[in-house]
Amino acid sequence: MKADGVDALLISDNANLYYLTGRVFAGYVYLPADGMPIYFVRRPVKMEGDGVVEIRKPEQMAETIGLNLPEKLGLELDVTAWSTVKRLSNVFPASEIANASTIMRKARAVKTDVEIDKIRISGVKQTRVYSLIPSLYNEGMTDIELQVEIERASRMEGCLGQFRVSGDSMELYMANLLVGDNADIPTPYDFAMGGEGMDPSLPVGCNGSLIRPGNTVMADVNGNYTGYMTDMTRTFRLGAISDLAVKAHKCSIDICHRLAKEGKPGTEAKRLYEIAQEMVNEAGLHEYFMGHKQKAGFIGHGVGIEINELPVIAPRSHDILQENNVIALEPKFVIPHVGAVGIENTYRVTASGLESLTLAPEEIIDLI
Repeated sequence: MKADGVDALLISDNANLYYLTGRVFAGYVYLPADGMPIYFVRRPVKMEGDGVVEIRKPEQMAETIGLNLPEKLGLELDVTAWSTVKRLSNVFPASEIANASTIMRKARAVKTDVEIDKIRISGVKQTRVYSLIPSLYNEGMTDIELQVEIERASRMEGCLGQFRVSGDSMELYMANLLVGDNADIPTPYDFAMGGEGMDPSLPVGCNGSLIRPGNTVMADVNGNYTGYMTDMTRTFRLGAISDLAVKAHKCSIDICHRLAKEGKPGTEAKRLYEIAQEMVNEAGLHEYFMGHKQKAGFIGHGVGIEINELPVIAPRSHDILQENNVIALEPKFVIPHVGAVGIENTYRVTASGLESLTLAPEEIIDLI
């Protein structure tokens, strides 16, 4: 904040509220660069704690802050409606408004030990659920039928169900299960993989496809068990699949293992993408990499309270890896008439490379 000349932040986004306070409430955190924070709470009523001030409307905040109103106030301009920004600007008429979203994204990109412990617990629980997937499959199932069983197992393991995604118009339910050619159907969302979805109101993921012999089933299931997520993808198959699909899946594993060695603090995020692309080109698999009909422009992203945090592993990324970044790497392929293959793991950036926090088997797993 001080480096950007910002005197105070006014935070109301749920993900940022949880990051700063360990809970979600309706209201604002007023966070000065010097001094103690104030928690302006509308709901729930009667919330207790040091610094808690109950308000009915934003205009009451300036009365509480008094004479120490900030010269430069940071608001979450990336996620706050214009009408709200205008109203808050009127509450603090003498304050210059700056964008707090970038400050918060940078702060959240480097995890504390407490946050990493939460992510590690989510990884253990998510791995346990993935081990159950073959036993959840019954012959003749469709993708949505299998997805429902996986989601039930996830909730029974303690999954919170909430899947927070950072970015414009990003929506997803608890899982993205892709079977066969549905993996090749483009989606409007900026995810690594697509799918038609069950309805035009949510055009991503499973579409009712029957799981047939020769198909792959790619499972990318919600890993939010602690408020902090792990992001993990594993590939399953029904019967034998093509040699091309097997080759592409091995390439995905090889990429993850190579990048785990390269991903040390100080490494340019775009360099990880370049290494992956070089390996794909050497294998002759460019046509299928990160999609077939429609390609994603990244192979990884930060993970924490939300999916798609910093850093971004993309060819034009300006991000530099820092120790205790937590990132998901997902070098995936779509093979026509077979389906999607590849893996995704969540990693912690350490001085010696990337430590995987998602430890399910990486090879293609037989459903029966």
